[in-house]
Amino acid sequence: MAKVKVKTTYFCQSCGAQSPKWIGKCSSCNEWNTYVEEVVQKQQGSEKIFSVGSQKKVQPHRIDEVIPLDNQRYKLAGNEFNRVLGGGLVAGSITLIGGEPGIGKSTLLLKTALKSGLKTLYVSGEESEEQIKLRAERIGGEMTNCYLLTETNTQNILHHCRELQPDFVIIDSIQTLHTAVIESSPGSISQIRECTSELLKYAKTIGVPIVLIGHITKDGAIAGPKILEHMVDTVLQFEGDRNHVYRILRSVKNRFGSTNELGIYEMDAAGLQEVENPSKVLISDTDESLSGVAIASTMDGARPMLIEVQALASTAAYGTPQRTATGFDLRRLNMLLAVLEKRCGFRIAQKDVFINIAGGIKVDDPSIDMAVVCSILSSNVDIAIAPNTCFAAEVGLSGEIRPVPRIDQRISEAEKMGFERIYISKYNKGISVSNYDIQVIQVGKIGEVLKSLFG
Repeated sequence: MAKVKVKTTYFCQSCGAQSPKWIGKCSSCNEWNTYVEEVVQKQQGSEKIFSVGSQKKVQPHRIDEVIPLDNQRYKLAGNEFNRVLGGGLVAGSITLIGGEPGIGKSTLLLKTALKSGLKTLYVSGEESEEQIKLRAERIGGEMTNCYLLTETNTQNILHHCRELQPDFVIIDSIQTLHTAVIESSPGSISQIRECTSELLKYAKTIGVPIVLIGHITKDGAIAGPKILEHMVDTVLQFEGDRNHVYRILRSVKNRFGSTNELGIYEMDAAGLQEVENPSKVLISDTDESLSGVAIASTMDGARPMLIEVQALASTAAYGTPQRTATGFDLRRLNMLLAVLEKRCGFRIAQKDVFINIAGGIKVDDPSIDMAVVCSILSSNVDIAIAPNTCFAAEVGLSGEIRPVPRIDQRISEAEKMGFERIYISKYNKGISVSNYDIQVIQVGKIGEVLKSLFG
């Protein structure tokens, strides 16, 4: 009996590079101990397994002769998802959504499938049809347009796609799929790459948008080769803490829209609910004036919103002061504390300082610098900041108040939320204070802000 020869190679689990033998350090990404052995021998006749349409002859064309396509967009249920996608799903696009286990990825896409009114094929390799039906009954929506398929073989999935002809397809998840072309196990680098390639070919040829759900590693990156994120058109990150009710859908890559957009959802008993006005839910509703609390007017993408910055400054109990930041860059916090120490004369080098952005969200907008500084000093002197006051400015190393972009939108958001005054930089150009009912206070140094607040 003839011995079957199996061809194997080694793939880097971090970047997808391959090597004929095992090596300790990847020459592409410089990571250690990331190479694993996988079977890559293709079956005979595998090139005939997947075939979509007729093969057309490709010719080079001058760029001025190319007729641009009218990118048809499918409007999905909910404004948040459409905003992050740039207006909806583009026909023939591949979208990848990654997030931690239990964060709500499957719930979000099932709700989208049930309430968008589009003919949808929901392919699940992780749950049974009965489990998905129970979740669909809890979510509610039109079930006659949503078809369930529990299958992991890509050839069978594409066969059903050609027969059903759905408006868009949901794959849950890409790590569970396998193709007969590759003999390695599902979830391996070669299987993920080959399965995505087959789905990509189908989507581009037929013009059907496909949404993939992807697992993430313990480091927070999407599992599989990095080439997976290069192959797809859009990469979305579903963020949040299972201990908090709020979830954030953030665009990491988008060939058809902006990568500065985000959508905010709230998890309740009925599933994920959209948060149309995040400023109202991210600010604590309390009647008491508390020290160490400041409101910042920030921008995330094209959306202005108000967030609550909480600070606690106390004497270091063990001699070495602690610096802890939740939702804020710790290095930037250390910089702001150095500015207060050097430029303003506040002795906080021996104080423990804790910063928290309420609501469990992460903010990297430098416009919250002034709110962070004021909240720290408010906690240090135990004096509450006057109510209905917010801040929108960056703090420089010399203690100057630097301008931030889109200041008019920030002021309008604060005015809409009922705030009476807002502190901004006096170097913001083109601002007409008389156009707003809110009091706009323009300052140039951090000392001016502190004198105005605390006297």
